[in-house]
Amino acid sequence: MRWRGVSHVEFAVLDYESSLEFYDALFGWLGYSSFSSLNMEYESTYFMTRDHVRPHSYIGIQPAASGERLTHRSQAVGINHVALWARSRREVDRFHRDFLLPRAITVTDEPAAYPQYWPGYYAVFFDDPINGIHWELAWVPTIPSPRQAWASYRALQAFTRSREDLANSVPALGMQARRKLPRR
Repeated sequence: MRWRGVSHVEFAVLDYESSLEFYDALFGWLGYSSFSSLNMEYESTYFMTRDHVRPHSYIGIQPAASGERLTHRSQAVGINHVALWARSRREVDRFHRDFLLPRAITVTDEPAAYPQYWPGYYAVFFDDPINGIHWELAWVPTIPSPRQAWASYRALQAFTRSREDLANSVPALGMQARRKLPRR
């Protein structure tokens, strides 16, 4: 089993300088660090949660050669959204209040609990104002409280009851959701 997730993701952006200003503010607010490709082979800037010495995941932007602003709600082919980890539920609320609202950034879903995703899941969803890339800042507790676990169970139970094709139990729902991938 792999122990690391995604190495990196790069986005081609419409207006590189304006996008750089937005992403510097966004990732700087969240405590990320940044480095540049120094235009060795191409122009790109990267944002990461750790320094460049240790293994890490990072997000990059580079100038687009063509294209137009994304419209998230169209469900067009491409990335639906990117979720970033928050340190706490409070950070999600502060990010919404102190970063998104003062900059008039489009918030598609206000900070809210999503017990159907995972016990204690809490997130805000927003759009990059230049390129339309859809983002989420999400917090998931390491150990959910009994109240969070119960809310999640109730949300999943309601879901299983709403669909005839699903077993009418939360544990069975987990088994139905599992998929087997081919191996070497």
